[in-house]
Amino acid sequence: MQLEVSEFSRELHQHGTHAALKYLNNRTPHRYTGIFRFDGTMLRNEALFDRYNPSQEKGADAPMEATYCSLVGRQQQPLEINDASTDVRVKGIIDTPVVSYCGVLIRDGQGQPFGTLCHYDMQRCQERSTDLPLLEAAAQLFYAQLRPAAS
Repeated sequence: MQLEVSEFSRELHQHGTHAALKYLNNRTPHRYTGIFRFDGTMLRNEALFDRYNPSQEKGADAPMEATYCSLVGRQQQPLEINDASTDVRVKGIIDTPVVSYCGVLIRDGQGQPFGTLCHYDMQRCQERSTDLPLLEAAAQLFYAQLRPAAS
């Protein structure tokens, strides 16, 4: 795990946020890996990597109530969903085309919820053990990169 965090950190500092999102995305079956910021009733996309459109660096914002990221923020716990259509924890709660999701909380310099770092896909992704410890470490490194004066 320490090696992965070290590799990730090097990628982030040498090549930037987009390259670091790609690094994380290469470790998952999900199409998208993104950083999202909580902004009242909206979830703002700060950066995105799309496996099928690697030149895209930013995605759309979304209403908070239509995102699994809102649950991560509310529960302040990682959330993994392999298939939202069969997952009783989220079925009927969130109205989104996202089927598979894995997200962790990003905290600001004072430890307050800032947003999420997540993998997601509109298709069911095969179950696999995720790198939650790496995602959690990466979330804080991303925050320091995106908001250097605040961290």
